[in-house]
Amino acid sequence: MRKRTLFRLAAGTAAVGAATLAYASLVERNLFTLRRYDVPVLPTDAEPLRVLHLSDLHMMPGQRRKQDWVASLAALDPDLVVVTGDNMADPKAVPGVLRALQPLLDLPGAFVFGSNDYTGPVLKNPFTYFLPNREYTEGVALPYQELRDILTGAGWADLNNARTTLKAGGREIELVGVDDPHIERDDYDAVAGPVGDSAALSIALAHSPEPAVLDRMAADGFGLLLAGHTHGGQVCVPGYGALVTNCGLPRSMARGLHRWPASDSWLHVSAGLGTHPTAPVRFACPPEASILTLISR
Repeated sequence: MRKRTLFRLAAGTAAVGAATLAYASLVERNLFTLRRYDVPVLPTDAEPLRVLHLSDLHMMPGQRRKQDWVASLAALDPDLVVVTGDNMADPKAVPGVLRALQPLLDLPGAFVFGSNDYTGPVLKNPFTYFLPNREYTEGVALPYQELRDILTGAGWADLNNARTTLKAGGREIELVGVDDPHIERDDYDAVAGPVGDSAALSIALAHSPEPAVLDRMAADGFGLLLAGHTHGGQVCVPGYGALVTNCGLPRSMARGLHRWPASDSWLHVSAGLGTHPTAPVRFACPPEASILTLISR
């Protein structure tokens, strides 16, 4: 009788596990979700400005459902589009990324790259994400320069260790960005300095939200910090949240809008729209894009 009970418990546990895996791999990772946040960063009485934040597409050839969903976001008519990296997961991904972003390229935009714009993902043990000093392994080279040329050719600002101003929503916006801190390509020293007086708004970009970089951006006066990389934890525990962020950011800030500590800045971390292609699952953390409606303080 005891053996039969143990067998039933084991069989039930296996069935629940299989059902959860099926849901995570076949359902939730395709439940593309639009998040909406109000962010109080504009001067008093300023008209709202809407920013579409996209991140971590990890595009594979043939992912037309994802491409169509991203392309449909142009109907939101944002004032500014920001992309915080990891657009590709395959050397043949550029046409798919372009198909997704094409309707948005007529709008003002800015971008930084992540590690999976330069090299492709490699098969790895997912438990290594819990190791604080795990070694980064490069995969196949990706056509990042082709993607860069397309985006800059459309007029989008390349903010990989760069700083600029652009006009969006009828206002001048000061922007700064760094290349991916996760693979030590960031060089904030090259672009550091206080926000100017003429801009109505200031935004800083990084793919990986490393606190050391965000601290410096906030100290320079950038009011809105945008990042991705974490996938929101990708596999979360309901009621507990992300298990890991794959960077120095606390788990409690793995996705969503947060006040950056000891500053007047706000941080938005996108949970992203894709997954590592060797771990195509999401649980309690659906893929997302965000509309940030910037409002007066």
